[in-house]
Amino acid sequence: MTSDNAVSAAATPAANGFGDTHSTAGFKALTLGSIGVVYGDIGTSPLYALREAVVASGATGSAAGPQVVLGVLSLILWALIIVVTLKYVLILLRADNHGEGGILALMALAQRAASRRGATVVLLGIIGGALFYGDAVITPALTVLSAIEGIKLATSALDPYVVPITVIILLALFAVQSRGTARVATFFGPVMCVWFAVIAAAGIPQIMQHPEVWLAFNPLYATTFMMHHGIVGFITLGAVFLAVTGAEALYADLGHFGKRPIQTAWLAIVLPSLVLNYLGQGALLIAHPEAIENPFFLLFPAWSLVPVVIMATVASVIASQAVITGAYSLTRQAIQLGLLPRFEIRHTSEAHSGQIYMPRVNMMLVISVVLLVLMFRSSSALASAYGISVTGTMVVTAMMGFVVIWKVWRWPAVAAAALIAPFLLLDLTFLAANLLKVFDGGWVPLALGAIVMLLMYTWRRGSRLLFEKSRKLEFPLLDLVTMLEKRPPQRVTGTAVFLTSDPSCAPTALMHSLKHYKVLHEKNVILTIETAPTPRIEPHDRVRLEQISATFSRVTLRFGFMESPNVPKSLAIARKLGWQFDIMATSFFLSRRLLKPSAQSGMPRWQDRLFIALSRSANDATDYFQIPTGRVVEVGTQVII
Repeated sequence: MTSDNAVSAAATPAANGFGDTHSTAGFKALTLGSIGVVYGDIGTSPLYALREAVVASGATGSAAGPQVVLGVLSLILWALIIVVTLKYVLILLRADNHGEGGILALMALAQRAASRRGATVVLLGIIGGALFYGDAVITPALTVLSAIEGIKLATSALDPYVVPITVIILLALFAVQSRGTARVATFFGPVMCVWFAVIAAAGIPQIMQHPEVWLAFNPLYATTFMMHHGIVGFITLGAVFLAVTGAEALYADLGHFGKRPIQTAWLAIVLPSLVLNYLGQGALLIAHPEAIENPFFLLFPAWSLVPVVIMATVASVIASQAVITGAYSLTRQAIQLGLLPRFEIRHTSEAHSGQIYMPRVNMMLVISVVLLVLMFRSSSALASAYGISVTGTMVVTAMMGFVVIWKVWRWPAVAAAALIAPFLLLDLTFLAANLLKVFDGGWVPLALGAIVMLLMYTWRRGSRLLFEKSRKLEFPLLDLVTMLEKRPPQRVTGTAVFLTSDPSCAPTALMHSLKHYKVLHEKNVILTIETAPTPRIEPHDRVRLEQISATFSRVTLRFGFMESPNVPKSLAIARKLGWQFDIMATSFFLSRRLLKPSAQSGMPRWQDRLFIALSRSANDATDYFQIPTGRVVEVGTQVII
């Protein structure tokens, strides 16, 4: 019942200017919260990033000499500086959609600004959103598996239990999603602060013993490594990217914490901690090349290994929780933007609308994640599958960022291109390097992304065709009202609300009601629900009321793409506009369409059947719009598409 327009929501100043409008205490709390939620993924990258990058260079054991280690380390450090610090922290965090971030929020902002190229922007958004689901599947599998692998260093007897323990932890993680994350999230920030302090402290002793590791900050080591290693250097670059996976979360969680808390957390705590740990691992490898087996855990003394494994497991669960929650939020935005059918959304908090649980998404994620663990069985094998989805998302983000800087910030096209081009070139280089891993497991995120892209495109295309076909068969609303006013049918008491996506035409439910019942209510409301191109809508902008005649009125409810539509609650606002809304005296009429494929459809037959299957799987409109089931009358119709 939503319109096919793009959606977006406008956040209030208090909601989108955290860094500027909150008190000092609020700012500190937001900074602490961002450390727990935003930086969980990138904060657990030291578990595997440097190890995989050095192994990818072909230097293992004694072959991992100082020049190789310094070269790989330099690539990682400069990736953190350029990709994360410059691109995301300093530039993209400014490209907010009324305080909100994320790939679909950026898509809505860019689409609104580039009207002529709107279809291209939507396609980019679909690609970026689809690739995110690949990240959402691989991140929990890789981070938890790499953390549990640390127990093998304590005793090789535990090696056979790594995969079963990982699966049990992942099943438990997804099982508690329905209970909500509010209580657990309270501990995310403090736990991750301890984690960053521990990994930073672990690197310092090795750095003090081998201070030459600081030479990795010289970019010549990175460029020399790439020049002398040819295709191997290019392959290594794909593994180096593991150090910056999770950077997209900085932008995606912008609306939750605000720009300044996220920037402060990165520059003051997260980046220094990551640098010290990577330098410490590099120093360890320079002194003991055989430590390539697991340089992260070998930074710690033997007596602390078990506590560190436990802490790493907790940190990996936190990183997984953040990406799972992100998958829920992205799915809700996609539904509101008309890219996916309605899925059941359960709110797990009365105070925070953003805390939601989606059973169907949760089930698809847990099945995919467990299958990945059972297929790859080690973090090294799974690391090959990582990176493609994230680099693809980053490329899309950079492209849409150019549109925003050019059209929204009103920079000259040349200046906008000059700013974004270096980052886009680097992202494309990382993407090309990761594409070399397609046959080693990289096909997994590509396959997942392709499936989601197909579903999104089919739903959007099918919805447009259905809307156009239905509109040709519908009767103009104003003409119908004029006819009914001249020759009114039998009237019954109460108010009838007819939901429709096209307010200019008579709703199908109204036409069938007149045809079969031959009666009309005293008051009739034609209700349209629109999704705006902003994250949220202010209450005073929520309702538009237009009186068509003495017995007919037209009401439009607007929701942002990060909001869950609540029709009865929103209609109560209409009382201020003169409509005496009483839920107990109101009946809601919805049309339930039974779709049948047509030989002359605008899509191939297989895509018609896919669209029909998606339509049948959609959550009931009554539940989605939170309308009391006892006040709903559904009228069935058959439509050939």
